[in-house]
Amino acid sequence: MPLPNRVRPDGTLTADPARGLFFGNRGGRFHDPDRREVPARIQATQHWLCCVLSFKGRRRKVWGHGYTELFFCDEVTALAAGHRPCMECRRRDALAYRDALVQGLRLPETPLFPEIDRILDADRRIGRAKRMHRLPAEELPDGAMLLSESEGAFLALRADTALLWSPAGYVALHPRPKGLATVLTPPATLAALRHGYQPIWHPSAEALAPSQARTGRNFYPPGSVAAASSFQ
Repeated sequence: MPLPNRVRPDGTLTADPARGLFFGNRGGRFHDPDRREVPARIQATQHWLCCVLSFKGRRRKVWGHGYTELFFCDEVTALAAGHRPCMECRRRDALAYRDALVQGLRLPETPLFPEIDRILDADRRIGRAKRMHRLPAEELPDGAMLLSESEGAFLALRADTALLWSPAGYVALHPRPKGLATVLTPPATLAALRHGYQPIWHPSAEALAPSQARTGRNFYPPGSVAAASSFQ
């Protein structure tokens, strides 16, 4: 049985057979290692990371007595939930994300990552609830994730389309919405996306509409397929 450690774009956890392209954590352990479930807490610290599945041959017993391992369909999903690239296993991406965020937020100095985590924490949640943002859809960058309130579905913006999200990838194509939208991706990350940060998309995004011009990257992180068998 899969553990409830798959992250949805709204930051909540669910059990699903799909393992996705990335895993990560929220700064430590917040699950119950004996019951293999999550109590009321949603994080251990403000450091919400998105990591590669394979790094330096490390192997872990998932949801043991270490930190709470989480899994994401792709980086677009992780960013929507409020995570950022890990500085240890994804150093190049973490620095690119920070550079784009600094430009997007017009920060006078380049912050250390704990300060970025504080900015993201204020953007992504109100207590244990996901913070939503009502923003004009026309002004949103590719890679932004929306909540379709009428359908209860998640939609990722890409070119002139909105891709219907599922734990195993994107399953349908919709027209890009207009007017005010309910946005899940934190404003700080939206600023980074607007200023050049290119997240990694699940290959299903390209499969749905391969002929359209795209931004973002479409590949599995190195070692992801080989590493999948290491995790639950």
